[in-house]
Amino acid sequence: MLVSAPSVPPEFWQTDQMQDALAAWHIGRVIQAYRLHPWHGQPIPQGVVASWVGLTQTQLSRIENGPAVQDLAKLIQWARVLRIPPELLWFKLPGRPAARAEPATTSQQPALAAAAGESLEDDVNRRDVLRLLSLANTLLALPVTDEALDVDRLGHAATRPRHVDTCTLDEYARLNARLWQVFADAKAKRLALPMVRQQLEVLTTSLQQTHTSAVRRRLCELAADLFQLCGEIFFDSDRYTDAANCYSLAANTSKEAAAYDLWACAMTRQAYIGVYERQFDRAAPLLSGAATLAQKGDSGLSTRYWVAAVQAQTFAGLGQLSACQRALETAEQVTQLKGTVHTDGWLRFEGSRLAEERGSCFVELGRPELAEPALVQALSRTTSTRRRGSVLADLAMVGAQRGDSEQLVMYADAALDVARQTNSVGYLGRKLKTLKPQLKPFLADRHVRTLDRQITSLTTMSATNPNKE
Repeated sequence: MLVSAPSVPPEFWQTDQMQDALAAWHIGRVIQAYRLHPWHGQPIPQGVVASWVGLTQTQLSRIENGPAVQDLAKLIQWARVLRIPPELLWFKLPGRPAARAEPATTSQQPALAAAAGESLEDDVNRRDVLRLLSLANTLLALPVTDEALDVDRLGHAATRPRHVDTCTLDEYARLNARLWQVFADAKAKRLALPMVRQQLEVLTTSLQQTHTSAVRRRLCELAADLFQLCGEIFFDSDRYTDAANCYSLAANTSKEAAAYDLWACAMTRQAYIGVYERQFDRAAPLLSGAATLAQKGDSGLSTRYWVAAVQAQTFAGLGQLSACQRALETAEQVTQLKGTVHTDGWLRFEGSRLAEERGSCFVELGRPELAEPALVQALSRTTSTRRRGSVLADLAMVGAQRGDSEQLVMYADAALDVARQTNSVGYLGRKLKTLKPQLKPFLADRHVRTLDRQITSLTTMSATNPNKE
């Protein structure tokens, strides 16, 4: 039996399972990925690893399957036991002891003690600089945007987290915007997570220092922005608990910054998890709070109208037609905003999806006569392939509600084609899965039976492939 963690090669930590575990900031999942790693030849039993970290097998099982451990002392101890490279961790390990040297004279000791402190701080700063410069250089490799990143200023700021000026904060904001761009452009959204984590670490390090109230508020806003981006990445990977935790952090940090629009958006994203999982009664109070916050925010932003659009989906799920229609009418006021509407980063609602959202709400309410005109209008507009697939799935549901098997099969087949082309088996697969119970009255039709088998195949693929989108 192994009495301690073996030395492993660098590529040990690069598997998808290990990277996902590290990205979740959950030491239990990291330990589980470590135990089950194919490099070992066969899985290491829980009891063996438990003995390394001073736990029982039962305690380790709870840690692997329970909520994330927050105790920093335990995280540091277990990371050291497993020999996890420090640069992969979401927390900082204390500095390593200096190399042994000849004893210092009495007169030298104070100076050496001060130098040791400076050396440790320098090591931490150097790591921050390297991480931030690595992040900035990666982002600079992306297609050119309107504003280039000032790599020198970012590197300088990382070495002096206590001294953050307005120009540095502006540079951080540009870096955040570039990270949202990476997320939007990436086919596999989770690939953006390591870069987001690096920048979040820089921001949280700065937040641990003493600043003026204005600088602290701005740092909180920037951190809240990225916590929402983390949540979006986890949501896209169907990791809803992790997404909810990120949105909660975003809400709390926005609250400290008194950034009402940012705060409202974080709450709306958290509520949308309930909408997506059809837990509409849980989403409703969160959205009510978000609507109140949005009224305190910037009337020139679309926040309050986005909240209303998600409220409409919630009221539809609760079967409240009148409330849904009122919320949709509020959401449509976004088209009356003056000037350029905020359409990137944490707020992207500008009204282009109103028709499809209206149609989707009426499908949920079982009102095909109201849903179809809106969905046909949405289908006639230029939209992303993924959004088009969603509209097609809703039109298939309209066919089912009307008892029209030809419309049902035509639109559902088209939605299946989109799901296959875009590999959106999670997003569209879930919508098509809600269609399956509606197929029962039509199963005498061989085309409908074929459709039923295809949807089953697609949703089975979704359940067995965690990296589906």
